[in-house]
Amino acid sequence: MRIAITGGTGFIGSHLANQLLAEGHELVLLSRAAGREHAGIPDSRLLTFVSSDLSDVNVLAEAIAGCSAVAHCAGINREIRSQTFQRIHIDGTCNVVEAAKRSGVQRIALMSFLRARPDCGSPYHESKWAAEEIVRGSGLDYTILKAGMVYGRGDHMLDHLSHSLYTLPIFATVGLKEKPIRPLAIDDLLHVMRATLVDGRLTKQTIAVTGAEELFLSEAARRVAAVLERKLWVFPSPLWFQYILARLCEQTMKVPLVARAQVRILSEGVVEPATHCDPLPSDLLPVRRFTPDQIRNGLPRPGPFTLRDLSCCA
Repeated sequence: MRIAITGGTGFIGSHLANQLLAEGHELVLLSRAAGREHAGIPDSRLLTFVSSDLSDVNVLAEAIAGCSAVAHCAGINREIRSQTFQRIHIDGTCNVVEAAKRSGVQRIALMSFLRARPDCGSPYHESKWAAEEIVRGSGLDYTILKAGMVYGRGDHMLDHLSHSLYTLPIFATVGLKEKPIRPLAIDDLLHVMRATLVDGRLTKQTIAVTGAEELFLSEAARRVAAVLERKLWVFPSPLWFQYILARLCEQTMKVPLVARAQVRILSEGVVEPATHCDPLPSDLLPVRRFTPDQIRNGLPRPGPFTLRDLSCCA
């Protein structure tokens, strides 16, 4: 099959690309980073990179022509200059849908977020919901995947926890009373994505995908610390402290330790979808728990944050 992936050099997009390439599928990867960074994706005659910020329908239509499906994985968790939630999540999704119609691509799988919903006061959540509604009303064969907190090699969760433990082994809870999460292994998510993109399952459905184990983020941090054999001190912090920290990180770091959208996400918990979802078939249910082996498989190279992580040193 020939499959297009937006956000193809991002965390989820690159993992999906590697799996589909290994199965012999022909891929078109669309990304702002295309031609500059391949995110660990090997060169292959089956692979075409296209530079696109999702703003030009003609570029998108030409790129995805001849594809059987589009995996729409492009997304942001903070706004940087022209890269806004409106432009990427809403306008970008409109353009991908229009390009699919022009090119005769009938199937689209949208990566959304578990807690996305309208009228909640969070631009991130609301823009993700708007993208869902665009896809649901597109007339295409769609699957909307509302994933929880996804982890694996190249993610933000394990990457930032690891570097934090080598820099300053202190973990501040998100709120004085933590809400639980269900960490979702990238391999479990890919199992579901492949079912919809390659096997054509879950058509016209909105599916919630969460991990096999429920725990607090502080417990996840303790497990990472144990794997790294590092000490960790956990202390409770109010939400206002986390929002101040997030704003500071957004202003000073290339990839923030925490973003304001992430504080909102964690303050609600990442366990149940905020809106109705169709049930996930039993053979596609996530099975991987947040174990030492899973943690080791996803950890980055050991080391602290450095000056290279600051925006001023970009």
